[in-house]
Amino acid sequence: MAVSISISAIITSLHLVAFVLAIGAESRRSTAKVVPDQYDERTYCVYDTDASTVYGLAAFGLLLISQMIVNGVTRCLCFGKGLVTGSCSTTCAITFFIFSWLSFLGAEACLLAGSARNAYHTRYRGFFLQGDFSCATLRRGVFAAGAALTLLSLIGSILYYWAHSRADTGGWEKHQNEGVGMTSASYPQQQQTGEFEKA
Repeated sequence: MAVSISISAIITSLHLVAFVLAIGAESRRSTAKVVPDQYDERTYCVYDTDASTVYGLAAFGLLLISQMIVNGVTRCLCFGKGLVTGSCSTTCAITFFIFSWLSFLGAEACLLAGSARNAYHTRYRGFFLQGDFSCATLRRGVFAAGAALTLLSLIGSILYYWAHSRADTGGWEKHQNEGVGMTSASYPQQQQTGEFEKA
């Protein structure tokens, strides 16, 4: 399997869009303020936007699609002629495979947890006269961590795809060369046999 520029471009594009969305989710985190209810003595939280949740879930989906494409093309490191040779490319492919999965799972965990926490809104906090209350909001840095892990996942996925393609293609080319060598070696023998028959 040779390296496909289109596959590399798709993987890179999906990761970069997911990274931009994660950064957008970090900058658009929901903020809230406690206001008194006009009908009773209770207080409630007023949130400004849920855009961060949408951005986080969109980044989660794009990153998942990209990972599915990588593992679909490479068959999740389960098959391939060059991967049984034990070469340096095979070792690199396995290493980057593990790295890409670890960074992918970390990014997905941050994006999903951040989106879920950002979507959690507290309606009533208590009685207004009993003291100050705070609204539940997502802490800073969760989506930023997801964005950083998304970049690491991009690096790991691209390097894994290239290493896997090199290992797989290298084994295939070696096999083909051996086959060509055997064919060329037998051709003079066949030609010599034909000359003997003519004689």
